[in-house]
Amino acid sequence: MAQTLSGALAWWARMRPDQPAVVLGGETLTYAAYKAWSDRVAALLIADGLEPGDRVAICSLNSLAYCALIMGIIRAGGIVSPVNFRYTVREIGELCEDTEPRFAFAAPEFADRMQVAGPPVRAMAEIEALREGELARIDRDVDPDARVVIIATSGSTAKPKGVVFTNRSMTAYAANWATEETSTAPGSRIISLAPLNTSAGFVQLMHYITQGCSIFMVPQFVAADTLKLIEEQKITCFAAVPVFFEAIAALPEFDAADLSSIRLATVGGARVSRALLERYKAKGVILRQIYGQTEVGGNATIMPAQLALEEPDKCGWGGLFIDLRVVRSDGSDCAPGETGEILMRSPGMMKEYWRNPEATAQAIRDGWLHSGDIGMLDERGLLTFVDRLKDLIISGGLNISAAEVERVVCEFHGVVEALVIAAPDAKFGETPMVVYHGPVEIDVEALIAHCNENLSNYKVPRYVAYSAEPLPRLATGKLSKPAVREAYAGAHQTLARVR
Repeated sequence: MAQTLSGALAWWARMRPDQPAVVLGGETLTYAAYKAWSDRVAALLIADGLEPGDRVAICSLNSLAYCALIMGIIRAGGIVSPVNFRYTVREIGELCEDTEPRFAFAAPEFADRMQVAGPPVRAMAEIEALREGELARIDRDVDPDARVVIIATSGSTAKPKGVVFTNRSMTAYAANWATEETSTAPGSRIISLAPLNTSAGFVQLMHYITQGCSIFMVPQFVAADTLKLIEEQKITCFAAVPVFFEAIAALPEFDAADLSSIRLATVGGARVSRALLERYKAKGVILRQIYGQTEVGGNATIMPAQLALEEPDKCGWGGLFIDLRVVRSDGSDCAPGETGEILMRSPGMMKEYWRNPEATAQAIRDGWLHSGDIGMLDERGLLTFVDRLKDLIISGGLNISAAEVERVVCEFHGVVEALVIAAPDAKFGETPMVVYHGPVEIDVEALIAHCNENLSNYKVPRYVAYSAEPLPRLATGKLSKPAVREAYAGAHQTLARVR
């Protein structure tokens, strides 16, 4: 069972049995208790007929039971299929139609929606009941190359693709960052803001458990509470989108706060202002830009601390086991300062897109992951992220596929064509805006109600703009999103916010 996630948990359960593995809602789960609980979960699933490779769907808010269920599935040789608790019945049905789970678990508030998953929905209370009990012995040997998770990710497609990781790829990703200036060495204390159903939340749990850290899960970001947690628990590592760092810095208590425990603070998803950098620098914290995506495991590169203030927009030069390239459309390497597509290569990247060999072959070519993002390297090999080729909106750290929102909007009666673009938002960084064309203006409230029924809340547009003329098109006949972005760049300032 070499190089498996459950093997890593077992190692730290021996080495650091009493160290907190996960802290959530005032409760602490030590490494020894985490291993014992997840083993009992694995024994239950095996007894109930789980075979290696079977999928298990989970819909729940973050909880210690959720963490135990994840590791129990992996220890039994199953594949975790996290379901976004914000998903509508339609979205859950489409996801589970693709993953075909053998078992499904849900917290009570999501059980009704999960009925479309296929198998009978089991309660998370069943997992809670296994927190205490006799030690379970698991005879099943887990393959390091076995698939462990299918993470739904929003990208340029109308439906999310399922990113698949293995034991080997997830432990390799953790090993890549184990040398990051010892910032995430065993015993480090990490804040995790992301839900476990997202790539960020799931990968962070696997990453930091593999490294023997203590993860402090925050159910909902509240700036004052997060700052208090950093001080009281001596947090060493904090990663977030810039709007979260800005909210903390705006607190009146920020100036007197003790942030000396922080050894690694990373930002991604948007550029960081010089004012914000200086605000944290005065507290002894260097904000370091990152670049990455789900398909490469998470972070592909972190800006070195000694260079972050000098060139804050740059993202570093990869990792110990992560190579970066920027290439032209013909596949040749760009010259320093020349923009092109960002390529990445790492043993920690995804194995495939679930049941989508065509998309997998398009994304991974000759061992390199094609990001669909535009960047450039300087003479030292430092990467600057320039723009997204993939049509993605990042709102409050959550990825939104514009194509997915467009698909739902275009189902509404009276909409002939529509494009979804990002509008600036003080709270979330950016938020979806719909620009649509039709014979007459539609009932916007009814459109939003339609979107609320078919899309997770965070995907529902906050601005709707009507174009009496057909939307602009490219020479190929496709709708021109760059032209719409330019035409509606400041429209959010005059449009009424619809929700």
